This record gives sequence, structure tokens and C-alpha cells, in this order.
Amino acid sequence: MKALGKILGLLALGLLLIVVALGFALTQLFDPNDYKDEIRQLARDKANLELTLNGDIGWSLFPWLGLQLQQTSVASTRTPDQPIADLEMIGLSVRVLPLLRREIQMSDIRIDGLELRLRRDEQGHGNWEDLGHPARAKQPEQPKVASGETAPPSKAPTTPADSPARALRLDIDSLTLNNARVDYQDARSGQKFSAESIQFNSGAIRPDSDIPLKLSAFLGSNQPVLRARTELEGVLRFDPALQRFQLGNVRLSGEASGEPLKGKTLNFAAQGELLADLTAQVAEWNGLKLTANQLRAIGELKVRELGKTPQLSGGLSIAPFNPREFLAGLGQDLPATADPASLTRLELSTQLSGTPSAAAFEKLDLKLDDSQFTGRIAVADLARRALRVQLKGDRLDLDRYLAPKSAQDKQETAGAARQAEVKGAVATAVQNSDTPLPTAPTQQAWSEEPVLPIDALRKLDLQAELDVGQLTLDRLPIGNAHLQAAAKDGLLTLQSLRGELFDGNFDAQARLDARPSVPVLSLQKHLSRIPVEKFIKTEGKEQPPIKGLLDLNADLETRGNSQKAWIEGLNGTASFALHDGVLPDANLEQQLCLAIATLNRKGLNNPPGAKDTPFEELKGSLNFTNGVASNPDLKARIPGLTVNGNGDLDLRVLGMDYRVGVIVEGDRREMPDAACQVNERYVGLEWPIRCRGPLELGAKACRLDRDGVGKIAATLAGEKLDKKLEEKLGDKVSPELKETLKGLFKR
Repeated sequence: MKALGKILGLLALGLLLIVVALGFALTQLFDPNDYKDEIRQLARDKANLELTLNGDIGWSLFPWLGLQLQQTSVASTRTPDQPIADLEMIGLSVRVLPLLRREIQMSDIRIDGLELRLRRDEQGHGNWEDLGHPARAKQPEQPKVASGETAPPSKAPTTPADSPARALRLDIDSLTLNNARVDYQDARSGQKFSAESIQFNSGAIRPDSDIPLKLSAFLGSNQPVLRARTELEGVLRFDPALQRFQLGNVRLSGEASGEPLKGKTLNFAAQGELLADLTAQVAEWNGLKLTANQLRAIGELKVRELGKTPQLSGGLSIAPFNPREFLAGLGQDLPATADPASLTRLELSTQLSGTPSAAAFEKLDLKLDDSQFTGRIAVADLARRALRVQLKGDRLDLDRYLAPKSAQDKQETAGAARQAEVKGAVATAVQNSDTPLPTAPTQQAWSEEPVLPIDALRKLDLQAELDVGQLTLDRLPIGNAHLQAAAKDGLLTLQSLRGELFDGNFDAQARLDARPSVPVLSLQKHLSRIPVEKFIKTEGKEQPPIKGLLDLNADLETRGNSQKAWIEGLNGTASFALHDGVLPDANLEQQLCLAIATLNRKGLNNPPGAKDTPFEELKGSLNFTNGVASNPDLKARIPGLTVNGNGDLDLRVLGMDYRVGVIVEGDRREMPDAACQVNERYVGLEWPIRCRGPLELGAKACRLDRDGVGKIAATLAGEKLDKKLEEKLGDKVSPELKETLKGLFKR
């Protein structure tokens, strides 16, 4: 038996030596370079490839099945003179015996000088789309079937996929890609993308093992012109059976420059742990760290239902940074603002959620400059940019973010002509009745520059709700401000804007219909006990012409998209009442006492010396017609006086023209001036006053109407003559003669 075993061993050794000798002889005697034409034809028939083999083909058979190609190019048979890929060298080898166990054990794979040229033509067809499809074979003739007979059913060809197959096991010592390039061009859009100097290195590639990876490349595009250098490092681990892939210790870094950055450079980096579990349909990015110049962010991302509609969730926190400096570093300067220190600090933390068509920042905590907001910001539909906002903030000074004063000069020049016109009237206005009545302004006070971005508003899809503890808008300090607005398909609605203002409160609703060519605006406003002098001071007027607590209700409508168009198209109604009012620096009581003393033919010994004219109430209504507000029922109560008036406010030129009637009740002070005592003849008489001129004058635009006073004097003189005639004539003459004499004296 020992001899038999020895004989069998020698026989096996002899057979192995014969196989090795035959393999060696085959590799030495058989030269694949002699069969290049056959290889090219096989590539045409089986893969629709035009293969060019300029270099030698090297190969080995046992124990490694090895192949080496040099100076090789690949093209589609449709365009054989336009190579899709050029290759300087590729070398790989596979162990023969493990192939029998469906295991792929490869030594180092090395690819040098790969260049891919991907092209898409004007019809959108890619030059790579025909590769890998076998050439169409001639269809065999089908056997003829006699009339009345049915053709036998054809048997479906069996494929390897129809039968269970054992999964291949991959084992590669390393993969190296040197100096590769990928170039993509789209003839239809003109876009070009490129990746140059691609370097890729990996460690041993085996399932359930850590595989170190390193990739670097230079990226470029032409629309816009952009260049970037990128590096990627990490450790890959995969399980083909479970379809689970993990990339740990990932670090992506690089820098970018080009037209969008306007000469600036973006340095970026991203780190974390990536996981894709295709069986569970989940992808994750844990331990996320992002940097972009001075921006620093951390977070985590998770995507579920990869095979259906992916669902994104996660969190993101951005450390405090300077948005103005950050964007300037990207070549994107923010518009100048009234406060240069605005937009210099931003901090954010939020929970993320989203789908391919929507995204949301939930549980948002946003700090901007000295303001803090919490709430939610979402885009309900990315295609339509449907924005949804729900925020609560502690304070916000919107004036800081408006254009600076110099940027508003264009708007202010519209009123320059009017300011020059009224400057003289304001400078020479005094408070006595000896100067002429000021003339009404005639120059426009408003700009024709567009105010609203109408085209953008027509596309706006918005639902917003904002609450701010202290809001500053146009220098107005609004407390507990609440705003609710919506916009869709060109119709914008301010559902509510309310708040507290100077110890009073207000509420407003508005509507902008941007669908027609000329936008239509409507406004409903309610003001309650607003100190009007504080409101006027916010407009830069240190000496307001009137003081008091204002109640206002207005329902207005206008058209256009400029200040001038809005004022000229203003129509609607309003009512107002001013409580505890004062006309500062206007002693109307003194002027009226002077008129009474003149009629009494006495001089004032103790004229009213108050600096201001107080009144208990001022109320009326306004009817707006194309920018002119008619006030037919002005009523005011002043100590010792009752005032009735009617007139117009021309908002187009900011001018007024009023006729005021004053019913004199006399000097009601504790020590009245005898010359200003109201004679019983004057009780109930309405003394005429005319007010005309620019609104800036206030009560200084008012003068005693001397013509009206003359008429009153004539009436009083006639009444006095009637009394004298009655006393002298008595019953001495007939009533007809007395009436004739009275009429004569009246004439």
C-alpha cells in the first residue's frame, strides 16, 4: 500500500508538472498580439465598441490569469473616430484556482492615464449610451405555418438569473488610479464639466474589512466658470450580502474659486460617519462637521425610505459668525444698510425635515444681531418656492436694515421742488392777523420711482405669522406686534397687523392685487388714542403743529406702484377724533379777543397770554377723491370757543384750504378782560377764519377773515339801528313806514 501511495503521489506530481509546463509553453508560444483584429471584431460584435490597441498586450495564465494593455482607446461604432476613452496602461491579474470556487482574488489593479470624453449631442443623445449593447444579429426566418394550424409555443431562453447562483466573493489587494481625467460636454446647453489629475488609492478590498481610501481631483465648469480642488479620505466597510456600506472617518476638503466668487476663495471641509443600509432603506451622516471659510456647523442627517419617497430628518447648529464678512469672502456683498453694524452676527440651531419636494427648519432658534427668534420656517413646495413662516421674537429694529439715507436721495428729490416752494412761507409765517394769507403749494410731493417688486410678488407663495415683543418700523416703537399675511397667485393679503404704539394701539388689514397690469391696493386701519405729536416727531419734525390723542378709522383704496400713483389714485373714507388736543404756539383765543375788542371799540388790558390753544375735542370725517381729502364736518371744542369748519386737504401737494367758523363764548377765565367780554349781541355769532397753505404751517396758516368780520359788523349795526328806530318812533308812525325806514338804513 505504501508503494501504491508513493506511485500515486509521483503520478500527481508528474501531472502537475505537465500542466505547469503546458501553461508555460502556451504563454510562450501563443502571442495575443497576433489576434488584435479578432479581438477588435469581437468587441464590435459583443459590446458595440471600436477598440484601438496601439500597444502590446501582455498576459499570464497560471497561477495568475494576468492582463496588461497599453496605449488603448475605446469608441462607439457610431463614431469610431471620436474615442470615448483613452488609456495609457492597465494591469490586473486574477488567481485561477479561486475562480472555480466563485471567488475573485486579484492582485494590485493599476490604471494609468485614463481619459474619458463624455459628449451629449444636440438631440440629447450621449456617446456612451450605445456601449455594451451587442450588434443586432440577423433575425432567423420563422417557419411557415399552414392555414388552420397554430404555431408551436416558443420556449423562453433560460438565463443564469433564472437559476440560483452563489454570490461572488471579491478580494483585491489594492486599486490605484493615476492621472485620470473625465471631460463632459453638452452641445444643447453648452455646459462643460471636467475632473482632472484624478488620483485614487485604496487598501485591500475585502468584504467585512476596513478599506482605506484616498481620492483627489481638480474640478471645473464653464457655466459658471468655476475651479475647485478636492480631497477625500475615509475608511470603507461593506457587506454585499446585507447591502450595507459604511464610510468612516470621512474628511472631504478643498478650495474653490471662479466667477461666482468674484476673485475670492472658498475653503471648505466636511467630516463625519456615513452609512447606507439598502436593506433597511436608510442612509445616515452622523457626527457631521462643516466648515466654509469662517462658517462652522455641526449636526446629523438621516434619510429613510430610500426606495420610495426619501424622508430627511436631522439637526443642524451653526456657531456665531459674521454674515456680512462671510458673504464678502465669497464675493457676495450685502446691500448697504442704515446701520453698518447690522447683519454682523448670526447664530442658528434647528431640527431638519424634508422630502425631495419640501424642506423645513423645525424648532428653529435664530439669533440675528441683537434679536432672537424661535419657531419654524419651511418651503412647502420647492418648485413653487412656497414659503411658510411662524416666528416669535423678542425685538427687531427694521430701520437698521433699510437702505441708508444716501440711497434714499432719489426718492427725496421728488419733493425738492415743493420744499423750495414752501420754504419761504414757513420762514415768514407768524401768528398775528396782519400778514397775508399764505398761498397753497402747487408742486408735487411724491416720487414716481417704483416701490414694490411687482414681478416677484406675483410669483410669491407665502403664509407668514410673526410676533415681536418690540418692533421698530419707520422710527415707530411698536409693542407686542403681530403680523399675519398670505400670498398666492399674485394676491397678497395682510390679514392682521396690530400692536401697541405710544400708549395707544392700532390694527390694520391690507390687500394687494398684483394680478392686473396696474396693481390695486386696499387698506383698512384703526388707531386708538395714539399721541399724534409723538407720531409726527418720528417724521423728523421737532415742533409738531398739533398735539393730542388720535382715534382714526379708515377704509382706503388706490392703484399703481409709486408714491405719486398711490396718492393720486387714493379714494375712500375716514373718520377721526382727537382728544385732549393742543395747538402749540398758536394763541387763537388772543386773536379772537382782539377781534371782539375791536368791535367793542376797546383796548385789551389783560389779553390771554397762554402760549398754546388747548381744545377738548377735534373730530370729523374725510372723503378721499383722487388724492384730495374733503372734510365737510370739522368740529372742535376749545375753552370759550366752539369751532366748525369745512375744507380740503390736498395730499398731492400736502396743502390745505379750510374755512373755519368760531362761535365765541367769551373769556371764561377767573379774571376776564372786559374788552373781550361777549356782548349779548355776539352770542351765537360764528366768526370766520380762513386757513390756507402747506401743512407744515399748522395753525400758523390761519388768519381772521376780514371780509367775513365786515359782514358781521354790518349785521350788528343794522340790528342796532332797528332797536333805535323802535325806541324813537314807537307807535307814532305806521308799521309800514317803520319797515321802510329800517330797510333804507340797512341799505
